Amino acid sequence: MSKRFYITTAIYYVNGQPHLGHAYEMVLTDVIARARRSLGQEVFFLTGLDEHGQKVQQAAVANGQTPQTYCDDLAVIWHGFAARLGLTQDDFVRTTQQRHKQVVEAILSKLHAEGHFYKATYAGFYSAREETFLTDKDRRPDGTFDPAFGEVVKLEEENYYFHLKRHQQWLIDYIEQNPDFIYPAHRRNEVLGFLKNNVLEDLCISRPSARLNWGIPLPFDRNYVTYVWFDALTNYFSIPAALGDPAALGPLGQEPTDPNAPHLWPADAHVIGKDIVKFHAVYWPIMLKAAGAQLPKQLVVHGWWQKDGAKMSKSTGNVVDPIAVIDEWGVDAFRYYVLRELDIGPDGNWTDDGFRGRYSAELANGLGNLVNRSLSMLKRYRNGIVPPVSSELAAETEKVVAETRELLQQHQLQGALQAIWSLVTRANQYVEQTAPFKLAKDPAQAARLDEVLYNLAEVSRILAVLLWPFLPGTAEQIFAQLGLPGAPTNFEAARWAGLPAAHSIGSPAPLFPRKDQA
Repeated sequence: MSKRFYITTAIYYVNGQPHLGHAYEMVLTDVIARARRSLGQEVFFLTGLDEHGQKVQQAAVANGQTPQTYCDDLAVIWHGFAARLGLTQDDFVRTTQQRHKQVVEAILSKLHAEGHFYKATYAGFYSAREETFLTDKDRRPDGTFDPAFGEVVKLEEENYYFHLKRHQQWLIDYIEQNPDFIYPAHRRNEVLGFLKNNVLEDLCISRPSARLNWGIPLPFDRNYVTYVWFDALTNYFSIPAALGDPAALGPLGQEPTDPNAPHLWPADAHVIGKDIVKFHAVYWPIMLKAAGAQLPKQLVVHGWWQKDGAKMSKSTGNVVDPIAVIDEWGVDAFRYYVLRELDIGPDGNWTDDGFRGRYSAELANGLGNLVNRSLSMLKRYRNGIVPPVSSELAAETEKVVAETRELLQQHQLQGALQAIWSLVTRANQYVEQTAPFKLAKDPAQAARLDEVLYNLAEVSRILAVLLWPFLPGTAEQIFAQLGLPGAPTNFEAARWAGLPAAHSIGSPAPLFPRKDQA
């Protein structure tokens, strides 16, 4: 069995409701997954939830629930959120699942037996809000700690530590020798700068169960539970192992038993936000290396969203509710805006005016108008029967198809949308230049009208194929209006002359109804 293209989002901490940043990362990952499927690859797309930790335990108690019930309730919300975004995930991991716990315990046992852990006493400061120990490096110039850490308390505690610093030079060498490991390049440079200018501290991997019991117990010392690093970060590896992937079972010393198990590991694309780069680009690779497992092929690091040029904040009301946007404008409009507005890497700025502007100009008046008038004219002038093949726009279309393919393979989703919209613009210009509504009035121009109508219908069909990873519902509507069966899920269908002569199309209908701008 060949290896699948394995792509993950980060997993999301269940101490609240999903927000725009989560939605953006999920949609971004879904588009890459759909694009790879369209390009002919088998894909495995994983997303899910990080459910252990002190904040979850505290939130559950405050809510009058057990931690598990609290997580179960939130998991329903997150599943629904993924569905509303149109995600095509193949699995949804929850770190409270037994299949995940078993793999975490196996890795911990192996690393403990091989001497990667040691026990030591920490005396210093602790932030409960961030669930982390603090050092003098975390102090501000006046000696205080940033309010973001919340209440900081003195703590003396014995815990288990992972030998992180001994792998520092190896990781520097690895990143330098594998320039595509962290994408985009400026994020890679940030990680290298951090590694070259700081001495890594060994990683605390446990919490005493007397203080925190909502976690996976250490298999070699039941007085402790596993802290986030060897719990949450392991999920991307634990699911392939739990599914019987030989490349994941091998480092655990386990033999595969299912010849039909999927071949997933290593992950091909691991999509994360810039705020967790250190954990995923420093801690996680070193953990995998220590365990004898391959590293993910690429970390794809995206930026954050602001709203109206300011940080999003529930307390000030400066937020974007993705579900409210979807309820009003449709899921494809939401997917389009976040991917067209923000390239992978930099930060983005959501404005309601910007959203309405793109919806009106690019979706309703651009794509929607093109498809609707093209098919409406075909219905009106030729009773919905496709004329003989004409290739007037073939060369320009084929150029856009090739460019889109290359950009999709490079995860340049914003660039791919720009390329696709250049074809939308060109086809709308073609309508104005050829004036089929005038040609229809002159019987002597019947053959020319046939040529124009074919080119417009065929461009509409090819646009559906190119757009399917981004706007799946819209792409399927275009296919339905063209009277074509199934969904435009195969990129190879974006070849000119795929719409046969004498084919009977369906009924045109607006793809993006115009909104009152008053």
